[in-house]
Amino acid sequence: MTCPVFRFAPSPNGRLHLGHALSALMNFEMARAAGGRFLLRIEDIDAARCRPDYEQAIYDDLAWLGTAWEQPVRRQSAHFDDYRAALARLDAFGLVYPSFESCGEIARLVEARDTHAPWPRDPDGAPLYPGAARTLSPAERRQRMETGAPYALRLDMAAATARTGALTWTESGQDSEAGSVAVAPQAWGDVVLARKDMPTSYHLAVVVDDARQGVTDVVRGQDLFWSTSVHRVLQALLGLPAPTYHHHRLILDAEGKKLSKSTRATALRSLRESGATAADIRRMVGL
Repeated sequence: MTCPVFRFAPSPNGRLHLGHALSALMNFEMARAAGGRFLLRIEDIDAARCRPDYEQAIYDDLAWLGTAWEQPVRRQSAHFDDYRAALARLDAFGLVYPSFESCGEIARLVEARDTHAPWPRDPDGAPLYPGAARTLSPAERRQRMETGAPYALRLDMAAATARTGALTWTESGQDSEAGSVAVAPQAWGDVVLARKDMPTSYHLAVVVDDARQGVTDVVRGQDLFWSTSVHRVLQALLGLPAPTYHHHRLILDAEGKKLSKSTRATALRSLRESGATAADIRRMVGL
């Protein structure tokens, strides 16, 4: 039988909070119960926001919680060539196109469409891409890119799903519907896979990393439940294995909102400095 492999994959762009503690502890304990492996991955593709001191704080907080992980730790910033190779494969299928609108231009396009009927939003509440870059000819795309204009590389979702056909994923989460879940990638529109100055995105990197690390069980927050639709499409296109998914409950603040790294009140370091113990943290997150 395949040895179960679990992972916790934080970004070093702030301090870990109680929500991270829940996810890390669940991954660690589920791996231990299954006789499996527990990996730590540092998702640091955003060089502008990620900092070495935040990365060190992740190691400190997780060790304080009582978790232990295998070495070496995979840092995404050291594996950009892996993501470029995956993107090239998708491009070879004719599934990737550049879009050149700025954030402001996209916002104005959405506003104009909203005057006629509500423009669709993705599960995170962001408007779907409203532009027409998909219709540009190869020559037009090449000419714009050669001028040095900023661009985003998007997945043509309609063409991608036509290639993959209907897909599902296996969900074991106790806090969401368990069993076989039908993907709904069209709800995300033509997602960004990379940018001119960044060879990957969260969606592409996480799929490549999970496959590279042999992850069999992805345990993460409920807020990423429908992102799994995009991930299953990418896995199918790239010929990568599909893990089992377990989406757990979120830790919410007093207003019922997801915790933020900017809130010191729930930061693990702040709680530790105020006298909390690892056992206290476990009780606070309901374990």
